[in-house]
Amino acid sequence: QLQLVESGGGLVQPGGSLRLSCAASGFTLNYYTIGWFRQAPGKEREGVSCISSSGRSTNYADSVKGRFTISRDNAKNTVYLQMNSLKPEDTAVYYCAASSLAFVQAMCIMRDRFRSWGQGTQVTVSS
Repeated sequence: QLQLVESGGGLVQPGGSLRLSCAASGFTLNYYTIGWFRQAPGKEREGVSCISSSGRSTNYADSVKGRFTISRDNAKNTVYLQMNSLKPEDTAVYYCAASSLAFVQAMCIMRDRFRSWGQGTQVTVSS
């Protein structure tokens, strides 16, 4: 079973930065599209960003474009989400997920394309 573990969440002031990590256990991430999702209280889980297995293609939700950057280091079996200029509305539990489906940029942050999920890490943006 694919295991993903997120880390790096925490409390940050508006305008601050955090870097989330998604590490794989028991398998290699190299062959998977990886997505980052978030879920705020009372809201549905939404796609934030995704990256192809090679790392050459990415996509972002409009709400985070220009502020968040997804990257991967396949040698370390880890995917990152660098979050800058954080806003209170970014507060949520952030999840990473893996998909074995072929990467399609326009569809890659669709939740249904992902079968393996981490347990999430809390990000709170507040002064």
